[in-house]
Parts: sequence; C-alpha cells; structure tokens
Amino acid sequence: MANTLHETKEVLVGRAERQMREHFGDSELTTRQKLALTCRILFDGGHDSGLAGQITARGTEPGTYYTQRLGLGFDEITEDNLLLVDEDLTVQEGAGMPNPANRFHSWIYRARPDVNCVIHTHALHTAALAMLEVPLVVSQMDTTPLYDDCAFLKDWPGVPVGNEEGEIISAALGDKRAVLLAHHGQLVTGGTVEEACNLAILIERAARLQLLAMSAGTIQPLPPEQAREAHDWTSTDRRNQANFAYYARRALRNHPDCVREGTAL
Repeated sequence: MANTLHETKEVLVGRAERQMREHFGDSELTTRQKLALTCRILFDGGHDSGLAGQITARGTEPGTYYTQRLGLGFDEITEDNLLLVDEDLTVQEGAGMPNPANRFHSWIYRARPDVNCVIHTHALHTAALAMLEVPLVVSQMDTTPLYDDCAFLKDWPGVPVGNEEGEIISAALGDKRAVLLAHHGQLVTGGTVEEACNLAILIERAARLQLLAMSAGTIQPLPPEQAREAHDWTSTDRRNQANFAYYARRALRNHPDCVREGTAL
C-alpha cells in the first residue's frame, strides 16, 4: 500500500535530499586524484583540443593550485605528473612548466574565495557557439544547473597570458559559476572539483543542444520559477558527488593509469 502518493512536492523533495545525504558520502580521493580523473573525464567528453585549456584546483597552502604540465594532453594527466604552482606560476612541486594561460586562474581564485576549482576548455560545441557571439541559452531540464548561472564575455581579449585578461575574465565571470567566452571557449568554476567537472560536462552538452535547437527553430524559454527550482535541486553537493563518482568510474575503466593502482572510488 502506497503511503506517499498524497504528499506535497516540498515533503517529497525534503525526503529525497535526506536520503541522498545518507547514501552519498564524501569522497576519499585526494585533490590530485580528482583532478587527474577530471582531465580524463573531460577528454572522453569532447573537451580535448590538443594542449589548449587548463584544469586547476586550489592547493593546501594559500595562493597555490594544482594544474597540468604544459606539453601533456588531458589524456596523459596522472596524479603524479600534476604541478603545484603559486600565483606567479612558479612551480612548487613537480617537474616542467605550467601553461602560461593559467595566469587568469590566479585572478579568479583571488576574486572568488568560494571557488576551489577552475576548468577552462575549448570543447567543440562551446567553441562553435562562442563563434556566434551569442550567450548560452539554458532551455532543457538536464542543463538547468547553468540556468542564470552562466555569464557571457562578448569581446575577445586575445591570448589570455597577461594580467589584463585575468582582470577581464574574472570580472566577466562575476558571481556566477560559468562564463562563455566569445571566439574562445568556456570556463566553469566550483566549490569542489566534482562540481566544476559536472558543470564542464553540462556546458558542452548545453551548447550542443542550443546549436541543434537553433538549426531547427526558435528556442523557447523555460518558466523562470521552475528553472530556478531545477537549478537548486540539481546543484547540491551530494548530487555533484554522485555524478562525479559515476564519471570517475567510467574514466577509470578507460584510463586505469591516471591514478595509482588500488585507488578506491
């Protein structure tokens, strides 16, 4: 006999959130391991563009963050070959040099204490949408974590290796979690590596959906109240952890070398 068929949506949502807190706990993966897995996840998800793009996460010491070594593709990143750099991009741990374009990450971390991971890539569909100089339009349920949470930088500042680009990009991002960079690509942020990884997957899917929809007709907007509800429902820590765990298991099947043997997911 069913006991919940007459309960309100508010009650059902509350119960589901409690159950997620009970069933999905914090990961035991290190930041290095999460970052290496994220590189492989995004490589498989169409974010590969040669050596372009950077994936970073704050280190334990203030003003430091982990990033990949210039010269390695996303599919070559492991927990052991990541670099730890400071805000001047001076290597603190590891061998090799970081991508000089990492400089604008330093600006974002300074401007946003809530951000612990930054992902910038030139994924195919986000890059194609960026060529049109139009903002990202979120009009489908799966991509609502980005609803009213993706800024737009219309004017391309050029190669992002100077402090000017750091100021421009961090200002364009503002208090949102993502920004579409015209003639460039996408950037997402997260309070955790898991959150940023999930948003990176979603922004590329959203761009692909938008291009497909634009080719077929006029995109219709989501009702704002329902869209905000969906944004909040799909943006919790537990959902981010569950989504990331799935992506990580899939990536590890394809790339068992990215973390040390015996790592538990």
